[in-house]
Amino acid sequence: MSSLIVALIVFVCVFGSGVLGLSLRTFLPDHHLSEDSTAIVKLGAGLMATLAALVLGLLIASAKVSFDRLNDEFTQTAATVVMLDRTLADYGPEAKEARELLRGTYAAAVEQFYSGGTVVKDNVDVPDSLARMVQFQQKLRELAPRNDMERLVQSEALARSHDLAQTRWILFRPGQGAIPTPFLAVLVLWLGILFAGFGLVSANKRTAVATLFVCALSVSGAIFLIEDIAHPLEGLMQISRAPAQIALSHLGQ
Repeated sequence: MSSLIVALIVFVCVFGSGVLGLSLRTFLPDHHLSEDSTAIVKLGAGLMATLAALVLGLLIASAKVSFDRLNDEFTQTAATVVMLDRTLADYGPEAKEARELLRGTYAAAVEQFYSGGTVVKDNVDVPDSLARMVQFQQKLRELAPRNDMERLVQSEALARSHDLAQTRWILFRPGQGAIPTPFLAVLVLWLGILFAGFGLVSANKRTAVATLFVCALSVSGAIFLIEDIAHPLEGLMQISRAPAQIALSHLGQ
């Protein structure tokens, strides 16, 4: 489910709860709307508002940390690929085929990475995708070093290739979403009760409806932000492709 659809569902549920609270106010007896009764409702609403604000703040912070971590991994991978290419260049002409294979493997991985979140997750275990990295590592093992320097370069190249293989699984497994469905359902329930309470203690319907609309829009916007950041391969906020493009421009030189 896309981030926008999730945000729209949250908006409808939360704003609808507020309107429901306004409607219930007209049917409740006067003693239920006394000053003492509304004071209790306001206290409960304040408590739930604090809880909801804390949860939303923590979710936004967690999603941002996850996004930054994945972005750093992608940038680090680009740097590792360039360093690996330079390492193979130091080995000599014998590593030319391995360097060409490295460039092709990385270019294919970048294209797959940006082909879309669902496609990436579906293709990560495809034999052709795995075979490229295995073939590259096998090509490194087939190098026949003639001295200690070449043996050192081969060992370093193999170590970097293992790091790339490990990072690949991190990049292609960014997660299914920032908010688990049960957690989101409970959060929306909290917000619905909160907005219903706001509606119950509101006297001026026009002002109340406008306020509830703006508040519901803000809350659903926060949910959209969390969900969108949690899917860095699609949506409005995506991981920059610039590091990969710069790395590809330096490979083979």
